[in-house]
Amino acid sequence: MLKRFVSHINTQHFPYTHSLLFELKKKKRKLKSRKPPQRDSAAIALRESRCKMADANMNNTETEHVSIDSEAAHVISSAVECHGDDDDVGALHDVVKGLPSHAVKDLLSVGVCTRCILRLFGIGGNIYSISVISPSILNSVIGEQRHDEEISSNSKELEFEEVLCALCLGILQFTYCDDKEIPVKKGNANDMAVAISELVKREGYQIDSFSLEVSVPPIILENEHSVRLYMKRKYGTETWFQGGPLSQSISAKDALKFSLAKPLETMLDCKSGISNFRIRLTFSHKASKVVQSVAVSKQGCKRIKTGTGSSVDSLDDSVAGDIKCSDLADATVERSFDGLQDNESSECFKFPLEKVNDACRLVLLCQRTPIYFGGRYLKYSRNVSQTRWIIDDERMGEASVEEIIGSNIQPLCQGDNYKFHAAGREDIDVRMLGSGRPFLVEVQNARRIPSEAFVREIETNINNLENKLVGVKNLKVVGIEGWTMMHEGEAEKQKQYAALVWISRPLEDVDLDSISSLKDMQILQGTPIRVLHRRSPLQREKIIHWMKIERIGGSSQYFLLHLCTQAGTYIKEFVHGDLGRTHPSIGSILGCRAEILQLDVTDVKMDCFLTE
Repeated sequence: MLKRFVSHINTQHFPYTHSLLFELKKKKRKLKSRKPPQRDSAAIALRESRCKMADANMNNTETEHVSIDSEAAHVISSAVECHGDDDDVGALHDVVKGLPSHAVKDLLSVGVCTRCILRLFGIGGNIYSISVISPSILNSVIGEQRHDEEISSNSKELEFEEVLCALCLGILQFTYCDDKEIPVKKGNANDMAVAISELVKREGYQIDSFSLEVSVPPIILENEHSVRLYMKRKYGTETWFQGGPLSQSISAKDALKFSLAKPLETMLDCKSGISNFRIRLTFSHKASKVVQSVAVSKQGCKRIKTGTGSSVDSLDDSVAGDIKCSDLADATVERSFDGLQDNESSECFKFPLEKVNDACRLVLLCQRTPIYFGGRYLKYSRNVSQTRWIIDDERMGEASVEEIIGSNIQPLCQGDNYKFHAAGREDIDVRMLGSGRPFLVEVQNARRIPSEAFVREIETNINNLENKLVGVKNLKVVGIEGWTMMHEGEAEKQKQYAALVWISRPLEDVDLDSISSLKDMQILQGTPIRVLHRRSPLQREKIIHWMKIERIGGSSQYFLLHLCTQAGTYIKEFVHGDLGRTHPSIGSILGCRAEILQLDVTDVKMDCFLTE
């Protein structure tokens, strides 16, 4: 195969083909020195792709540079990933030799950094994490550096590195300002990954995977569009450009992810990908304010719904503003620039790019998506509210279900805070018995991953509290589907009650029969007087599915009323009638005055968290 290449190709005119031959020869020498490994399908595919590209170049011997099409970019990226750490310089050499040298020199001259040049030509993979990438290395590979310039190569490299990239604003040079506006320069991707991994470990996160999220200033998208227009106008007629390399370019976000993913995987000892643990890097730049405001105003500004007490909200206002504004602007700005890809006459984009004097501000945030604990709670006290209840700085009741359960879950999970959700609610003076009421506790940004034994420990701690105000059953860790299941069943559920009732006359046997004979009785309830101050005055139709009366020995005017109703029925008002706002009522059915003295919820009929 090597002989066939040499006999048909003038390597002087095909620098990339020359690098392929060099690599094949190098691999051949390595194979001679050790036992040949088994050739897998990936290796075969890589070699066939290289041969295919070389054959294609034989048919165009008058062209000065190779066409870097999408397939070629993929092959180059694969080749880079096959190199070990000892072959980093060789891998970089092979990649750069395949690029049009005059275009590379042009981009360097206008202040574009080496990693941005690679990504503009669609080169992906682990090459971005190589520490030796610098303009001087790139110049030496493409033969641009003369002998008299080599003498001062060290000073030139330093000079290159001190200039912020006009395209990525220093992001791919690992230069930024921290949250205190102090400039920070990391030597390479490994150094930046060390800082990130130290934060993760310092926060005490237990992780088995992570996802890397990057948000960049909108000005970078503007700069990229300007560079594409410039390259198209200047090199659009050349063969290498017609192969469409710029259409396969890598975004600054993805290039930074390529740079950091591999070293982070090594340092954190886990894989990156889709994960409930997110490492988010949010870059902002003052030059983006105009671009961002224009794009957002065109798309229409919409409020971003954020959870109260989230990690973003816990940051200072300026930092939180950067993150929220970036979240809002990223999508709208990208949509705006997508519509301008082929607009060469746009006056919004100018070239050459402006010199960058200030690095981007970086906000580094580690956060785990919420963990949900689902189960059923029981409330044994008539002086405990479901949620924390404060009126005029005075607590109502001695405790709340929310605080008792949440305060036992959050510390063990080492979360930032928690939210309590339940399928309906009972009044503070109503007990919740029987099978319990379904609930969810949403723990935000938990550091500890709950195991099955860990969940059992939490349930035991709650049920063994001395005051015995609240208990839990069937506690488990659930996904977001638990939320959906609970709220879908909430509207359809039935609830059973036991009420202690007093009537103004003695109870008769005929009363028991008249009450128990009523099935699926429809009632009409106006908003109760006791909640009119916080709820709209509406008329609601509800269904009483069944009722029965249980006598109390030694009393003719007191009895227990057992009933099953549609969710959302006001039971107290159904007993006494609420001055005629609920009809019919127990009082109107029995033809006397009726009052409810105590009420217990004995069952919430929902197929939700019934078993462990």
